[in-house]
Amino acid sequence: MNADRVVRACAALAHEHRLRIYRMLVQAGPEGLSAGSIATRLALAPSSLTFHVQHLHRAGLVTQRRLSRQLIYAADFAAVNALVQYLTESCCGSGSASAAVCVPSRSVRVGKRSAA
Repeated sequence: MNADRVVRACAALAHEHRLRIYRMLVQAGPEGLSAGSIATRLALAPSSLTFHVQHLHRAGLVTQRRLSRQLIYAADFAAVNALVQYLTESCCGSGSASAAVCVPSRSVRVGKRSAA
């Protein structure tokens, strides 16, 4: 992931509605949710939802597919894993003062549950 994509992804998540939508899609898993379901759960007008979810889509954080007359959105787990990796790749550099705090207590991957 390059710096430009990271900036776009972070900017897309830097809004309360988009962050709530993204977290909801992460919880829904790979199957995703219909636009109508997301709008209802978050009490957003359809036009407002479209604006926000398209922002996430353009940033590469969500996928979109058509199922009959519905649009289904899902979190792109590979993209968010790449984002987290990019943001933390130098965290545990040798000799780094922060190296001790970088060692996770358990393995965590977005979209997959790990045994503790």
